[in-house]
Amino acid sequence: MAEFSFELDDDQKAVRDWIHGFAADVMRPAAAEWDEREETPWPIIQEAAKIGLYSLDFYAQQYFDPTGLGIPMTMEELFWGDAGIALSIVGTGLAAVGVLANGTEEQIGTWIPQMYGDANDVNVAAFCSSEPDAGSDVSAMRTRAVYDEAKDEWVINGTKTWATNGGIAGVHVVVAVVDPDLGSKGHASFIIPPGTPGLSQGQKFKKHGIRASHTAEVVLDQVRVPGSCLLGGKEKLDERLARARERAKSGGERLKNAAMATFEASRPAVGAMAVGTARAAYEVALDYAKTRQQFGRPIIDNQGVAFQLADMRTRIDAARLMVWRASWMAVSGRPFESAEGSMSKLFASETAKQVTAQAVQILGGNGFTREYPVERMHRDAAIYTIFEGTSEIQRLVIARTLSGVQIR
Repeated sequence: MAEFSFELDDDQKAVRDWIHGFAADVMRPAAAEWDEREETPWPIIQEAAKIGLYSLDFYAQQYFDPTGLGIPMTMEELFWGDAGIALSIVGTGLAAVGVLANGTEEQIGTWIPQMYGDANDVNVAAFCSSEPDAGSDVSAMRTRAVYDEAKDEWVINGTKTWATNGGIAGVHVVVAVVDPDLGSKGHASFIIPPGTPGLSQGQKFKKHGIRASHTAEVVLDQVRVPGSCLLGGKEKLDERLARARERAKSGGERLKNAAMATFEASRPAVGAMAVGTARAAYEVALDYAKTRQQFGRPIIDNQGVAFQLADMRTRIDAARLMVWRASWMAVSGRPFESAEGSMSKLFASETAKQVTAQAVQILGGNGFTREYPVERMHRDAAIYTIFEGTSEIQRLVIARTLSGVQIR
């Protein structure tokens, strides 16, 4: 088990600097263009694939970093470059985590490589959980999967929404209800292979921020998939449902469902994304404050500006430390006894919103224009307190963990 350290080793620093170089040289110059176009930046993903940054091998290396810092370090640097483009590059990872969290070794080996493709033919994947009437309330999910025992197939019907890469992905990972009587405990995850009849893209959303990342509805109409596409397999599902039924009868402890297992594993990574965006906005504001002259002197000479920058940097560093702690705990097998994963996501997300707003304020009128990147960063930062569990849901998770009470 790795000892915790605040210092990256030489290999980690080399990887960090490599990613930073890609973010600075490839992503940032293209950020404004793809934000305006509101389209998936396939050429940027292709460039990332050519150098090995968009690949299963790279993310596996970071995922299995024994310190736990590989993924948060990667996310921070990419989202420092640009949040929309970065999400188009890492969005496949959520589907991959869904398979890692719930799949068998055979399923992991079969499907995750297909999610990425290769440098000559890049693919993306989508994780589909939210629905028009089931976002934070996963128990309200209506997408239904029914087992056809005669054909050993699952028949899936429903509509998913807010799906990153939804409809344009090759592989979709879909969470569906298999036992409505069990509420959120009666869910399971399924692989929808490329080209499966009945899956189509619905509405594509025009968003406030992260515009370079494709977000859409996914419609499932009599989608049939082989039994082997049930993540974890039928035997494991039947055992889990049986335990859930027994616990429901006895009022025992609650079991995690498939979607929540994915989100819990990814929350510190989302916190790292928020840290990257906050850091980028802070650096722009700091540089601006040093060079912008008012009343014959740089505006950083004024306490009103300098103190804001001090607070911004303090929050960013604190958020990073919370993310690193949660990531280290996860890889070390330490339980989140105080919901440290949710804490890191909550604090980092709120930090990104606050810091980017302060950056706009420090730049004044210039910060309100698209000539400066903080306007875009401020729009992008809004998503962190919403997706993969709103700030309110994070507070609910934390409060329930600390109190042991099912607070509503």
